[in-house]
Amino acid sequence: MEPLRPGDPAWLGGLRILGRLGTGGQAVVYLAETGGGEPVAVKVMHRGDDERARARFVREAATARRVASSCTAAVLAAEVEGERPFIVCEYVAGPSLRDLIRRQGPRRGGELDRLALGAATALAAIHHAGIVHRDFKPANVLLGPDGPRVIDFGIARALDTSTSATSQVIGTPSYMAPEQFFGERAGPAADMFAWATTMAYAANGSPAFGDDTIPAVMQRILNEDPELGRLSGRLRTLTAACLAKDPALRPDAGQVMRDLPSAACRLTARARAGKSR
Repeated sequence: MEPLRPGDPAWLGGLRILGRLGTGGQAVVYLAETGGGEPVAVKVMHRGDDERARARFVREAATARRVASSCTAAVLAAEVEGERPFIVCEYVAGPSLRDLIRRQGPRRGGELDRLALGAATALAAIHHAGIVHRDFKPANVLLGPDGPRVIDFGIARALDTSTSATSQVIGTPSYMAPEQFFGERAGPAADMFAWATTMAYAANGSPAFGDDTIPAVMQRILNEDPELGRLSGRLRTLTAACLAKDPALRPDAGQVMRDLPSAACRLTARARAGKSR
């Protein structure tokens, strides 16, 4: 948590603002506490943003409510009509995957398998709710004490929308599927591509197609094979399958879930047996 800055609110919607958790292009996320002393996260839209940004913010609140709270930070309240719209969410006591890897380095073995399974499970719940996230990446995976939670539905879209889900190229280039660069409709397969390159990041400290210049990353995603590095076994096979250039060839979140648990459970049992000796 960072200290509050001049201009930050001290109170908002009856909540005491304690500090900053993060800042993005659309909003600032604060740590706050309720009158009963419970911690919550409050996402506050920047001042002066246009109506399109406000519409995205309103949509984010509505979209997040559709997803099972076990897989995301549950929306507790929202005020979207005032001068500075805000969303109050459950506070997840844990770092993002991006911050964890930056501080402690890549993950290994059973921990990596459990992370992969938890993230795939969250995406399965999101897709079951009829949502495509479209910005799945390490910064949007919070590692709570009960497993990964997926956050930030700012550019998510409903699967049943009648308009193209990608009328413009939006997202984080290193985690975008090939079809997103062509302005094609991004379905659940695009999220699975992002899941795979996120797993490469978790295992190696860098995404599967690099994170340097946007043109270089786009060229690799469209034309080159991914760098899977230390990924091994069934997880490597599933990651490679999800990185297929053709979205029709990628397994869905349910298929990934069915293929991962046996490996994750075996590794967990082996670790527990070793500790008991």
